[in-house]
Amino acid sequence: MAVEGPLLSSIIARMADPTFNLAAYGVALPFAMVIESPIIMMLTASNALVRSRESYCKLRRFLFALNTLLTLSVLVLVIPQVFELIAGRLMGLPREVVYLSHKSVLILLPWPAAIGYRRFFQGILVSHNMTRRVAYGTLLRVSSMAACGIGLALSGWKIPGAWVGAISLSVGVTCEAIASRFMASSLVRRIKATPRQEGEPPMTLSSLLDFYLPLAMTSLLGIATSPITTFFLGHSRRAVESLAVAPVLISLLFIFRSGGMAYQEVGVALLGEGNKNYQRLKTFAIFLGGFSLLGLTLLTATPLSSLWFRKIVGLSPSLAAFALTPARIMTPLAALEVLISLQRSLLINRRKTRAITAATAIEVTTLALIMAVLIGFSPVPGAIVSAIALLSGRVLANLFLFFRTRCSLPGQNKPDSLPYP
Repeated sequence: MAVEGPLLSSIIARMADPTFNLAAYGVALPFAMVIESPIIMMLTASNALVRSRESYCKLRRFLFALNTLLTLSVLVLVIPQVFELIAGRLMGLPREVVYLSHKSVLILLPWPAAIGYRRFFQGILVSHNMTRRVAYGTLLRVSSMAACGIGLALSGWKIPGAWVGAISLSVGVTCEAIASRFMASSLVRRIKATPRQEGEPPMTLSSLLDFYLPLAMTSLLGIATSPITTFFLGHSRRAVESLAVAPVLISLLFIFRSGGMAYQEVGVALLGEGNKNYQRLKTFAIFLGGFSLLGLTLLTATPLSSLWFRKIVGLSPSLAAFALTPARIMTPLAALEVLISLQRSLLINRRKTRAITAATAIEVTTLALIMAVLIGFSPVPGAIVSAIALLSGRVLANLFLFFRTRCSLPGQNKPDSLPYP
């Protein structure tokens, strides 16, 4: 998945009006991600909860209801007056960016439902140790997205680059959703034939909401960093340049954070009763975090940075130079992603999901406060401000979860010291 961001950014950067189209793509994608955020944790939910016909059917009904609600939310957002109010008046984006990003969001209409559908079945695959099939689905997503993007770019049709990116994303996630359902078919048949086992608590709407809503809020708050960042970048010094490099920086960081992002599901699936496998998972997390940090450092602190930003992504020399400093500032996030995933998996394994939401709220609040202060009262360009704010927020979230997970470790029986269940 981490490949698709740089690939689409490089395609858009080589088409007409790259600065405005990269900026519009960087606006539309955060809108789509915020709307899909309540459904992202469906992978975690199906991984942790689906064990029998009852739990499968009830969680699937919940998925369909949530998908319907999110699709309707996209339709409301793309009403011209609504989008103009948010993107034009509130965010203060240039007219060209508003026009291009509005159509891009409309093209991304299938995005949230397709994401929720495939993550539901991916969670089932992960819980049954069939993670290789998840990778096959991702390869199909990236290949279909790449074929669509490259095909449209070379077709000679005068489609703006931002729209090409949105079309490619929609095609990719739809193909992956269909493939995930087929790859999980044998497991679904087996689960449907399995009655609720002794010791498995019944899944009521109340218990499901108690488990899922904090996770959904965590995802919503976490992804809210994108529109919050976009809002402040629109009012920052060198706003257009900052908006243009934002999707490039996010895509680069995503490559090196991707292993850490996946590690949460590894922890949920493998920690075991009483977190008995914690030490092994911790050892691997140290290796994974160090490897991710080293890789991103080599790319941002050596001449490889010029190769990446100019030759591979296709940025102009001025935009490539502008993107380098914020990329270096955000480098530690590659390792911090692994740490927070391990911390979250410990809490999910204990069904203590509200503490995860609290940590994310701390992270987002820190981000917003730092951006508001520095953009309002300092001459620092917006891209650098956003990098400082993102790093600061994540450090505070990691510190909060460090204290919240101490009692979750094997051999630790300390009572929770903070008033979050």
